[in-house]
Amino acid sequence: METAQGDLVGVEAVIDKDFGGALISSSLPTDVFLIATAVEKVAINFNKPNQKWLDAVTVAEAKQYLSEGHFAPGSMKPKIEAAIDFVERAGKPAIITSLENLSRAVRGETGTRIVP
Repeated sequence: METAQGDLVGVEAVIDKDFGGALISSSLPTDVFLIATAVEKVAINFNKPNQKWLDAVTVAEAKQYLSEGHFAPGSMKPKIEAAIDFVERAGKPAIITSLENLSRAVRGETGTRIVP
């Protein structure tokens, strides 16, 4: 951080891994941004009787679900926000899935795909 005198000093900070990954990925020639998490797909109404797993959503739909409060802060919300950021910057899809399903998700068999 730069002080008023122009000196640089270190400060404590937290860098969110999802946003950091999205920023780095969008600046590289990547075809897709993958986020590994604890679940195979993203859901709206999570853990409620009307829970719905999402296969593919547009950025506009993802933003709508965010505004409706479907994703918990510190959990799925930063992943969705990072995916949106990547898709808007790179114009390419992002996929959110579990670590064990990454290969299947890349093949289009599972995961939640966020598209422009």
